[in-house]
Amino acid sequence: MVLTHTTFHTYSHPLPTVTLAFFLRYCSPQLNPFANHVLSTDTIDSRVDPATGRLHTTRIHLKKSRLSPSIMKLLPSTLTGGTSDKASYILETSVVDMREGWMSTESRNLNFVGVLSVVEKQLYTIPPAAPGAPATAAAENTDVETKVVFRSRLGDRIRDRLGQAQAPAQVEAASNNEGGNGFFARLGARGIQRSIETLASTKTQDQLGKSREGMRMILERLRQTGIIGVLEQRKMNQSGMPAH
Repeated sequence: MVLTHTTFHTYSHPLPTVTLAFFLRYCSPQLNPFANHVLSTDTIDSRVDPATGRLHTTRIHLKKSRLSPSIMKLLPSTLTGGTSDKASYILETSVVDMREGWMSTESRNLNFVGVLSVVEKQLYTIPPAAPGAPATAAAENTDVETKVVFRSRLGDRIRDRLGQAQAPAQVEAASNNEGGNGFFARLGARGIQRSIETLASTKTQDQLGKSREGMRMILERLRQTGIIGVLEQRKMNQSGMPAH
């Protein structure tokens, strides 16, 4: 089963500034308090294609788990390790083309994929100019389309391992052993998938709002102090010195 969530948003900043904010959004929790769940960020690869001039970047973020407590409660401890205090690696790839005026990104979780796969794709573009308006006016804004695809494979694993006819009884027994009072059995394999995907979608909608607010804070800081000011504040935050 697959659940897709699509949203649209416009930043009142030009594309070069928005792309810069995208790469800086996790640089410091003081600059972006909505990024407190990000534990670390590492750049694996960054290169410019000489033929197209496009910047290709691959990063890995270590974040607090994207599996909410509500989802964790649906799962037996054999899958969760008995605790919801988990960290998750997120693989992020991006391509920036300043000549054509767009940036595409993709993020996907590397942990818990057997339970829930979350793939987020974003496309940042310069909006078309309104009729009669100068093209420079459109260039002051950036549109972003975000599409998040959720897929739970837990039900597939149950059916593959036990067979469709045996799954409800086996899942009920496992659920009773975990104190779930037969919750899995009542849901069934498809119900488990649907519940996990729906809970993850609801949480992601809230996270998207926080992500935009974090981007907005970075963008405003860039507007006020420029890139040098942002990097200086990041350095002060990392060294423990008071930031002004």
